[in-house]
Amino acid sequence: MAFTNTKGRYATFGIVTSLPGEVIDSFWYFIDQYLKGVIPLNHILYFHLKNKNGLLSVTFSQNGYPKKITVDFPYKFDPFYPHSVIVVDRDGKETIAHPDEVINL
Repeated sequence: MAFTNTKGRYATFGIVTSLPGEVIDSFWYFIDQYLKGVIPLNHILYFHLKNKNGLLSVTFSQNGYPKKITVDFPYKFDPFYPHSVIVVDRDGKETIAHPDEVINL
């Protein structure tokens, strides 16, 4: 099962230049507090960022899992944020990336 043996957490250059640190940290918080130990996680997780009344709302999904989980964060939404990001676990090396960056991981 993925995301159970964290050896390191990373963000790609594209993520670091398009999202503030506290938003990047929110993905790890989301995974640790809402997903780990709650549902079996695949090696690739999908997150969609949305504007909810001016604040950031993040929705989780993964292949083979029919439900979605949404968490609202207290961060101001920026329309220049990416619409989606993915988090990949490669043998404990967990990386947040833009979907088009995954081929390079």
